[in-house]
Amino acid sequence: MRGRLGIFSIFLSIMCISGLLTASASAEDPGDFRKIIQDAKEKVFPAVVFLMPLTERFDYGKREKEQIAGSGVFISESGEAVTNWHVADKAVSIRCLLHDGKIGTAKVLGVDKDTDLALLQIEVPGVTKFPFAQLGKSAELKEGQFVMAMGAPWGLSRSVSLGIISCTTRFLSAEIGMYNLWIQTDASINPGNSGGPLVDTTGRVIGINTRATFFGGDMAFAIPSDTVKEITDQLRAHGHVPRSWLGVRLQPLKDFELNIFYEGDQGVLVASVDPGSPAEAAGLQVGDILLKVNDKPVLGVVREDIPAINNSIANLEQGKPTAIVLKRGDQTVNLNVTPRAKGAVEGEDFDCKEWNMTVKTINPFDTPELHFFRNNGVYVQGIRMPGNAAQSGLRDTDILLEINGKPIETLAELEDVYNALVKDTERVKKVSLKLLRNGLVLHTVLDYTKHYKE
Repeated sequence: MRGRLGIFSIFLSIMCISGLLTASASAEDPGDFRKIIQDAKEKVFPAVVFLMPLTERFDYGKREKEQIAGSGVFISESGEAVTNWHVADKAVSIRCLLHDGKIGTAKVLGVDKDTDLALLQIEVPGVTKFPFAQLGKSAELKEGQFVMAMGAPWGLSRSVSLGIISCTTRFLSAEIGMYNLWIQTDASINPGNSGGPLVDTTGRVIGINTRATFFGGDMAFAIPSDTVKEITDQLRAHGHVPRSWLGVRLQPLKDFELNIFYEGDQGVLVASVDPGSPAEAAGLQVGDILLKVNDKPVLGVVREDIPAINNSIANLEQGKPTAIVLKRGDQTVNLNVTPRAKGAVEGEDFDCKEWNMTVKTINPFDTPELHFFRNNGVYVQGIRMPGNAAQSGLRDTDILLEINGKPIETLAELEDVYNALVKDTERVKKVSLKLLRNGLVLHTVLDYTKHYKE
């Protein structure tokens, strides 16, 4: 009897709880979670734009065009939209689909590879005012808050997914986020979501969806809105982000993964100094602990501190000596270092069509392993298979030193030599190449007598 009464009591309890949940869910009050989510979605969803860029790529040994899909979000009534750099990079054209079905085009106002952000101007015939979203303050976010990821996953035009913020200050690596931390969320993000907004329950954009993993559960990463605002202001003003450069790579004082721990709670470790950099000229050395920059203490205790330090260095005045204080062993050393413009962070491309290969300029930020061997120059970016370059034994990342005895320092020099050779129909279609491969000098002959179909 007691067993039956116990089961009956549990049944009544479940029914009561169910009734309370139903009543609460149906209530039209500010505490109704469904209404909160719906209201937040309605504020931003009309500002989401579906992007179809036609881009150029050179990494397969030939210049070819590729249609990709991405997302963006309007941030102004005039039609400015934010997306990712990797969505807009090398775009020949960008077609746009608005929430109401209107179709337009976008032109790129500026891109920043370092933070993977781009600013677009959307143009739609007959439209002068666009629905736009407000940027929130990502610095105020807390783990556990509900968020929505909006965009065009797998090119499906428009979608929204719900999740929470897993981490507000995620550090990924020095290469992925040199100047910013990331918002980690479990809201589902897939290819095509890139560039779309991450939205909080007040209907404000608190991040731009950028990266995701597809194993071990949903784990996605967004660029914080505070970073988005800072970068878009620069892109609007300059078309790029004018950063200063010292030529140092930094490491935290307490690096758990590398099992390196230094005493103290001030400073950051100089992990490397780039050859020919302002830091090298000023006398900085590997192992120095940077304590102050322009009398401001440097706090680089853990990995999450590094992007903020890199950003502060990037904002130093170019061409003006900067006072730094560092610790070297037991000594305190005072130095002056003069930052210079960082410049381009990626080399230029060229298609050597007759040779069935593409080339690119060496860049200290994009190809540091090649820059180690040669400060300036051109390297083989991609080799078409099958093709003349492949048949002649060339490989990706070969650095071109000479073509028929003519030194190659710049892409313009290579273009001039290449164009002159392929236009000369009377000569034998063979060319002598001097290469640098993994630090070793090699000579080969590129025979381009064969013609391979596209």
